[in-house]
Amino acid sequence: MIYLISLAVILLDQASKIFILDVMNPPQTIEILPFANIVLAYNKGVSFSMMANSSVYGPYILAIVALLICAGLVWWMMKEKDKWTRVGIALIIGGAIGNVIDRFLYGAVVDFVDLHAFGYHWPAFNVADSAICIGALLILLRAFRLSREKKNV
Repeated sequence: MIYLISLAVILLDQASKIFILDVMNPPQTIEILPFANIVLAYNKGVSFSMMANSSVYGPYILAIVALLICAGLVWWMMKEKDKWTRVGIALIIGGAIGNVIDRFLYGAVVDFVDLHAFGYHWPAFNVADSAICIGALLILLRAFRLSREKKNV
């Protein structure tokens, strides 16, 4: 059942990217809110485009590393007893696989959400990136809460 969360993230992520790739032909900036745009960006690196200028095999190496990490996360999820930690792990797995699919299809991750304020722009991101961040935050919050509960026992 928990794997349905990962599957839902993958499907939502890929559907949103297919939609964006269709709408953004040609690439443009679409203002959604005063602080949010839809753009089209291809990220060949990791977070915030780090390592974007690595070798031509870089996206595939990053994809393989992400899949190995996902395998470790699946193992952790199978062993984990806490429901909310498992949900966080499932979100991370879904997001990671969504981005791996992009690396194999496009040689880069398709990003499209552009948040900005006062002339500063956060690096563009996508549904998969959001799921990874929410999952990591959920795991951290849950670990903090569980550690506090153990101290109070």
